[in-house]
Formats: sequence, structure tokens, C-alpha cells
Amino acid sequence: MLVGGAPATKASRQVAAAEPIVVLGPPPPFVSRGGQKLDGALERFPVRVEGRSALDAGASTGGFTDCLLQRGAASVTSVDVGHGQLHEKLRRDPRVSVFERVHIRDFEGGPYELIVADLSFISLRTVAEALFGRLAQPGADVVALVKPQFEAPRAEASKGRGVIRDPQVWRRALEGVRTAIVDQGATMMDIMVSPLTGAEGNVEFLAHAVAHRDGPSLDDAALDAVVAEAAPAADGG
Repeated sequence: MLVGGAPATKASRQVAAAEPIVVLGPPPPFVSRGGQKLDGALERFPVRVEGRSALDAGASTGGFTDCLLQRGAASVTSVDVGHGQLHEKLRRDPRVSVFERVHIRDFEGGPYELIVADLSFISLRTVAEALFGRLAQPGADVVALVKPQFEAPRAEASKGRGVIRDPQVWRRALEGVRTAIVDQGATMMDIMVSPLTGAEGNVEFLAHAVAHRDGPSLDDAALDAVVAEAAPAADGG
């Protein structure tokens, strides 16, 4: 998209009334590429969206929210610590409740039947109590984007200018998230490589958990397998 003749790279970019807006190419399926990531996960995981109350943690532009609405969610509560980013069409949708300048750790709402999360600059481990516990109904599905660059220790994340290509770092990140899920009394059901990399080229993963359910979580072999599957993406394959 061009605004005033220049690429618009940030969702929070303010547009003057007189500035021309040009959309290049066919329209994307969702308001941001994040929607394609979640859509890929919902194609694989046995998660029902239609008719359910959902929470989108780290909504940003609203790609995840848009995906949920297109799949028939009854309502979506969109929460983000930032402001002015959510797409206008989602703000106008009566099924969407918007909470800005709110950290998901501090959010009070729900509990929800379905929770999705796309968080940046924070580890999922630090918000596991909210996502996989307090905000979730018993048996709620939780689909979370796992970003190793925010799960890894700072020393590892700073290598390669924040782009992590070491499969061992991915593996440790996934194990840490699995532990956090289990510690909340939830079960990690599945994990997959995200169909799209992060904006800077980072390999990402999508995890599916069921809240307030005791049961066997994914074993080490499953984590090893998904890391091996992701390896070609780090090499540009």
C-alpha cells in the first residue's frame, strides 16, 4: 500500500485527508499477514471457531481478529498494549470489543471459549497464567504464536540482529512454552511451523493447547520433529 506515494509500513501511520492511497496487487485475505498465520493453524488444529466467544491477545492491526470473524466467531475481544493500530473495519464491527493500552497480564474479562495470541517483545511464559489459565474457560482452545526471538535469553536473541537461525534455540523456546502451559494445568496438544515467517525473517511456530485439562502434552519427539521441519525455512528453503 502506498500513502502519499510512499510505502505505508506501520499500522499506526496517520493519514491526512488529502493524501492519496494506492493498494498494490490483489487485496489480501485479512487486514494483516498475521491472519494468514492463524488461518493456517486453524486448518490444521481441530479448533472450532464458529459461535464461540474469543479473545485476541496482542491484536495489533487485527489479523487474528479478522480471521476469527471470517470463521464465524460470535464475538472477539481484541486487547493490545498499544493504541491506534486496529483496522477501522474491525473497530466498526459490532462483534468486536476493543481494549487498547491494556497489558494482557492486567486484563480482566472472560473467561473465553477460545483464545488466540500474537505477542511481541514478551515471552509467552510471562503471560501463561492469563492465556492458559485465568482468562480461559475449562476446555477452551488456546492458539498461540511462539516467537523464539522473544522466548530466548537476551544473549541468544541479540545474535544475528534478532533473527534466530539456530534450531537448538527454537527447541529450548518450545520446551519452555510447553512447561509454562503444563504449569497452568493445561495440555499442549500440537505444534506446527507458521506458514509465514516473522517480518524480519524469523521462524515462528503455532501451538495449540486446551485449558484446564489434565492429560499428556506433546512429547520431546514431537518438538524435535517440528524443529527439524522448520530448519529449511531458516536456510531460505
